[in-house]
Amino acid sequence: MKFLGEHRKEEIIQKFARYISSAKANLFKSVEFDLVIGKREGIWIEDIESGRRFINCHSNGGVFNLGHRNPRIISTLKEALDELDIGNHHLISEMRAKLAEFFIKVVPKGIDKVLFLSGGGEAVDVAIKIARAYTKKKKIISAYGGYHGHTGLALSTGDYKYREYFLPLAPGFIQVPFGDIDYLSKTIDNDTAAVIFETVPATYGIAIPPKDFFKEVKRLCEKYGAILIIDEIQTGLGRTGKLWGIEHFGVVPDVMVVGKGLSGGIYPMAATCFQSKYESVFKKEPFLHVSTFGGSELGCAVALEVLKISSSPEFLKHVNDISRIFAEEFEKMRRGFGEVLKEIRQLGLMMGLKFKNELWGPLMSKACFDHGLLCLYANNDRSVLQVLPPLIIQENEVKEVVSRLTKAIETALDKKYQLKVLSSFLKGQTKNYLEYIRSLL
Repeated sequence: MKFLGEHRKEEIIQKFARYISSAKANLFKSVEFDLVIGKREGIWIEDIESGRRFINCHSNGGVFNLGHRNPRIISTLKEALDELDIGNHHLISEMRAKLAEFFIKVVPKGIDKVLFLSGGGEAVDVAIKIARAYTKKKKIISAYGGYHGHTGLALSTGDYKYREYFLPLAPGFIQVPFGDIDYLSKTIDNDTAAVIFETVPATYGIAIPPKDFFKEVKRLCEKYGAILIIDEIQTGLGRTGKLWGIEHFGVVPDVMVVGKGLSGGIYPMAATCFQSKYESVFKKEPFLHVSTFGGSELGCAVALEVLKISSSPEFLKHVNDISRIFAEEFEKMRRGFGEVLKEIRQLGLMMGLKFKNELWGPLMSKACFDHGLLCLYANNDRSVLQVLPPLIIQENEVKEVVSRLTKAIETALDKKYQLKVLSSFLKGQTKNYLEYIRSLL
């Protein structure tokens, strides 16, 4: 059976618009960003019709940490299909037990229980449910500009723009500025069930907190009897140069959520990990949270292989070696384009380029696309271009990324290009959009 290339690209876009989302199809068409992924391998993806190749520096937020179609992951899934299916989430499972045992060996010491889910939003939902059930409190504190998923409770922790369409807003959710311990100390109180933060908020522009921030957050949580939930969905599994991003800050969270990269880009998997005392929530009712596809036995086989690869010293050394090369190249780039490129944000291969204003994120996303590089701006800080390559990227490929980024900036500096691209992005969003563009550029 042929899975790719059966239909012409225009026909695919028409079917997508008719049966899935006309708004998405129209948006991508209007900004000439109409990539339809065909062949994919390693760090590369190709347009299904033209065969044009792109280096994937979006990685779907870390889903493709190990690249597209990683041979070890594919081999593992094929072998698993000879024995397994998804299993039964109600019953005891050998594969879930095997994965959980390995998981607990590699998470921060002190975390010793894990539940497997089908996606990151669900994992966050479970973390909040545990916090409220254990503490018998209601208040959940998260960060402005943060993102923890689009499902139920997770949605309520995210930025207002994701919640405003689904009024009334869920009660009990409070937001504070990320990295501001003074503000948090005035907000947290004895009715706080949990504080939830991403280790490095990607959607907020790869915002790296002060070194002592999480230690102070943990101290406040202990003072008020609140649970500290750390979201490692994007920062986990080696992205920052350590297996878990929170390791950089010397803190063991009460609860940690993992997703995206745990799938190996092949099979959806997520996890909520927690200290064993919180298992008391499930003592009276073991089925208080169930997930039909969470902890699928096929997914467990994939996730186990992902963890083995990601936790190996050789793999983490490679990430750190590559991150140093990026750091050197980005500093040269910043010096060369200082009039528009204002800051380099980096922790391992969690990287963001902050430009002079909010128009430059969309502008650079399109310029990168035009030079065969898939990078997207941070939606809650549009001045930041996210650069999240697969962690398997090699030194010669880093040079190619930097070369394409350099060409993209040079292209984006052209005034005619700016007006053409940004008119497409902003048309209809603000009345005098051309004047607005000119005022910022």
